Amino acid sequence: MYDAPATDKPLVRVRDLKMHFPIHAGLLRRRVGEVKAVDGVSFDIFAGETLGLVGESGCGKSTCGRAVLRLYDITDGSIELEGIEIGKVPQPSLRKTRTRMQMVFQDPQASLNPRMTVAEIIAEPLHEHTQMSKVEKRKKVLELMDAVGLNRHFAGRYPHAFSGGQRQRIGIARALALNPKFIVCDEPIAALDVSIQAQVVNLLEDLQQEFGLTYLFISHDLSMVRHIATRVAVMYLGKIVELASRDNLYSEPLHPYTQALLSAVPEPDPDLHAGKERTILTGDVPSPANPPKGCNFCTRCPAVMDICSQVDPEYKEVLPGRFVACHHYNDVKTSADATAAQRSSSEPQQGD
Repeated sequence: MYDAPATDKPLVRVRDLKMHFPIHAGLLRRRVGEVKAVDGVSFDIFAGETLGLVGESGCGKSTCGRAVLRLYDITDGSIELEGIEIGKVPQPSLRKTRTRMQMVFQDPQASLNPRMTVAEIIAEPLHEHTQMSKVEKRKKVLELMDAVGLNRHFAGRYPHAFSGGQRQRIGIARALALNPKFIVCDEPIAALDVSIQAQVVNLLEDLQQEFGLTYLFISHDLSMVRHIATRVAVMYLGKIVELASRDNLYSEPLHPYTQALLSAVPEPDPDLHAGKERTILTGDVPSPANPPKGCNFCTRCPAVMDICSQVDPEYKEVLPGRFVACHHYNDVKTSADATAAQRSSSEPQQGD
């Protein structure tokens, strides 16, 4: 079994990451604006851990994951993998780096080539990045199939012959082919039946222990993130509003948006479900092409103040290991202050 190294140096370091997509209009297709899908995101991921990235659909989670892997040419910011800056490196120069970072895609049907057999799909990274012989590749493919729980006798079959969960296992095996250190899991269970989701998540945990993997786990399923993540980052409209350890975030969320998200998680016990207080957000999520002035969440926040619609709150560490972007915590100095601010933010307030 693999033990994560005790180190304070992050495997992945992201600072002020921005991913803006241009909007063109008119007969001459002039640039008239931009969609701020990711707008100034910063976080670290340490070796051997799983950072969960959660938020509503359309908040920029998947774009952030793809940008970190440099599947996009980023607008601005810094991305470091094992201390090496890759944010501004031209795509052709990233070829060697690709072997150390991989991705498991959301839709296992769309991410697998229907004209290739399972063995060919898993072996494709080996063809592109290694000098293995045909025999060595075949042996590696069968070992990977064993690792993800696929019958090696199915190596000659095509993706359409498999269930959704089995297709996702094929995608995971392909991601593991080059022995990467960092894997972005982009909602890997969203397209699967509930009965299969737990199997895939348990598989990811087992592979993490066996191969020493580090995950960025993107999901909107807060219950599943609580099961697999070490730390959790909450994203809203292109920005991270809170980042904390799993236990701290779920037991005592600080940001009003995090509180609203967690209040919406279903409670299995009917008695607890009936008595659970819920935060109902009003209005719709603003457009990332035209975000509100000040805090992105000010148009829906139940604890909004006058300053919220004027000044964008600073994303800062308010307690050891706890980061939040909220004006209620701008002047927090101590744990007692943070607790008082947390209580005040959970109650609706009116600006003076």
